[in-house]
Amino acid sequence: MTLVAIAIGAGLYAQSGTRAEAQATEMSRPAESTAAISSGGIALPDFRDIVRRNREVVVQIAVRGQDRRFHQQFGDESPFGEFFRRFGIPGNPGAPDGGGQAPERRGSGSGFIISSEGRILTNAHVVKDADEITVTLSDNREFKAKVLGSDERTDVALIEIESRDLPVARLGDSDQIEVGEWVLAIGAPFGMSYTATQGIVSATERQLRETYVPFIQTDAAVNPGNSGGPLFNARGEVIGINSQILSGSGGYMGLSFAIPINTATLIATQLADKGFVERGYLGIQFQPVGGREARAFGLDRPRGALVASVEPGGPAEKAGFKRGDIVLSYNGKVLETSGELPPLVGATPVGAKAKVKVLRDGKTRELTVTIGKLDEEAVAGGSSGPRGEPAEERESRLGLALSDLTDEQREQLKIDGGVLITAVQPGPAARAGLARGDVILEANRKKVDSISALRKAIEDADENDATLLLVKRGAGSLFIVIEPE
Repeated sequence: MTLVAIAIGAGLYAQSGTRAEAQATEMSRPAESTAAISSGGIALPDFRDIVRRNREVVVQIAVRGQDRRFHQQFGDESPFGEFFRRFGIPGNPGAPDGGGQAPERRGSGSGFIISSEGRILTNAHVVKDADEITVTLSDNREFKAKVLGSDERTDVALIEIESRDLPVARLGDSDQIEVGEWVLAIGAPFGMSYTATQGIVSATERQLRETYVPFIQTDAAVNPGNSGGPLFNARGEVIGINSQILSGSGGYMGLSFAIPINTATLIATQLADKGFVERGYLGIQFQPVGGREARAFGLDRPRGALVASVEPGGPAEKAGFKRGDIVLSYNGKVLETSGELPPLVGATPVGAKAKVKVLRDGKTRELTVTIGKLDEEAVAGGSSGPRGEPAEERESRLGLALSDLTDEQREQLKIDGGVLITAVQPGPAARAGLARGDVILEANRKKVDSISALRKAIEDADENDATLLLVKRGAGSLFIVIEPE
C-alpha cells in the first residue's frame, strides 16, 4: 500500500458537514499553568482545562465556489469547448460568462483567532478558489471573511472578519517542542465542530512535499475538516497549524503533520503587511547526502546538503560556493538532513548575511553569503535530455552505452563538455540511479568532454573504489555514486 501525504481540509473538494452547538466560555484562567490528573501514578495534562480556555479562539470555516477544474475541462479553451462551438450547441456548460453553470463546490475547515480585530490563521488549501468564505464562532455567530493573503508553498492563509474584541489564541514557541510531549488538536473533522483529540509529538522537522515547512509530526487524530485548526501544547499554547496526514486510504492512519507556529507567524506577518511572501534565496541546487555520498566525499557519516550546482551570478557563487561542497550548518544550525536547509534560507530576510559552514576537499570552511530574493514566478524547465546522433560506445566497467555530444547539443544544453548516456545495462550504474538521457559532466571530480576522457578518469581510479559522477538531468544536476561490484 502506498502512503501519500494529503491535505486534511479538502477546501472546495469536500462537502461541508453539520455543525454542533457550542457554548461560549470565559478565557480568564491563566495559561501559564495546567492542572494534572493522576493515572496509575503518572501525571497527565488536564486537557479539559485546555479545551475550556481555548474553545472560543477556534473557528469553523465553510467555503463555496465554482469548480475550476470543470472550466478547465469544458470551458471555451478546452477541446470540449471547441466541440460545443463547432456543432452549434448553445450554452457551453464550461463558459465563464454563464452560458452554462459549473457545479458548485463546498468545503470546510478550521482556523483560530490571532488578533482581537478579527484576523484568523488557517490553511491556504482550505480557502483556495473560494468565492465565499463563512466563519462561525463558538457562540454560533457567522461572519463573511476575506482573504488578506495566502501562501501555497507553506499552506498558510490569513483571513479577516469584521468583528472586534475577540478572544485571541495564546501562541507558543514551536522551536522549543520536543518529541514525546503532549499535544491537543481542536477542529471540525467532517464538519463536527469543536472536536478535541490528543496525542504526543512523534517527530519534528519532517520534510514532506513542502520544502519550506519543517513539519511537526504527531499522533493526534486529525481528519478532513481539521485543516487550519490549532495544535496546542500542554500549557494551552498554539504550537502548530494542523495541515496534512500521511495516508493510504484518505483517512487518519496514525500520522499527522502541523505547520510550526513560528513558521506560520512569519508568513502571516508578511501576508498582513504586503499580501504576499518574500523568501530568501541562496542560488544552489542540492541533494541529500547518503552513505555513498558520505564515503565519496570523505564525510564521517551522512549529514548536510550536497551542492550539485551553483547558479551563475547568484548569491552562493558570489560568496564562493563550489559544486561538490557539503553544507554542514547554516547560521549555526547544524544540518542533519538536506531538507532542513530550505526553511532556514527561506526564512532569512532578503539582504541579510548568513554564515554557512561547508566541507570542501575534506576541510571545513565558513562562507558568508548575502541572501537574495527568491523569484516565485521562476519555474525550472524540465527536459528529458538530448538524444545522441554519433555512434554509441560501451563502457563495460560502468555498464553504460555512451555517445559524445554534438556541438548543437552542447549549445542547447548550455554546457561545454559532457558525455551522453544512451542506455543503462542492469548492474551497479542502474542501481545507483543513472538513466538514459543523463549527461555525465564529471567523473571522480574531473571534467569530461568526451568518452575517452571519461574512460581515463575512471581508469585512473582504483577499480575497488566507488566512481563519483556529476550528472546533468533535465534543468538541474546531481552527484551519483556507483559502488563497485
